[in-house]
Amino acid sequence: MMSVQGQRMTSVDDAPSLAERFESALSWEQFLAATVELHDLWLAVARRAEVPEEFARRAREIPGRWKLLVLAEDWCGDAVNSLPYIAALQRAAPNIELRLLGRDANPDLMDAHLTGTSRSIPVVMLLDETNREVAWWGPRPAELQSWFRAEGVHIESTERYRQMRQWYARDRGRSTLEEVIGLIERAAYRAAA
Repeated sequence: MMSVQGQRMTSVDDAPSLAERFESALSWEQFLAATVELHDLWLAVARRAEVPEEFARRAREIPGRWKLLVLAEDWCGDAVNSLPYIAALQRAAPNIELRLLGRDANPDLMDAHLTGTSRSIPVVMLLDETNREVAWWGPRPAELQSWFRAEGVHIESTERYRQMRQWYARDRGRSTLEEVIGLIERAAYRAAA
């Protein structure tokens, strides 16, 4: 199960551009050090983010090398609650590499990964060994996205954000990890077929 909200991915012709962007993008450590908005929350979630061994094992067992190119901004509540777990996954699985780009500095990539008509982030693009985008995930786990669409949009933003933070705190990154690892597993299976 994944919460891919958009259907369009960048084309194979974009692969060199994606490779260049990946190489010039920020590492997790650089991104975290550069956060200004929600800085203390970023640090707190990053300190607590752990990958349960069953997820780490699954990720390490995925054949091939995979790159996660993420569109994010430091002010995004969904990003602050998801990306520290994806960064911890990268540390636990040497076959996965993570880099981050600013959403606002990359409108062409953002517009290729809309959630409906919304520029929702984070967007996690999965690149294979040739830097070809094979799938993407975002902006939040499927269960939370379903709640957001059914109920959350009707709640005042401060209360909605409070309820979303509570959901993320209870989940402890498990849904994000399950969905992102599943995305990579399915891509590896398709590549081997």
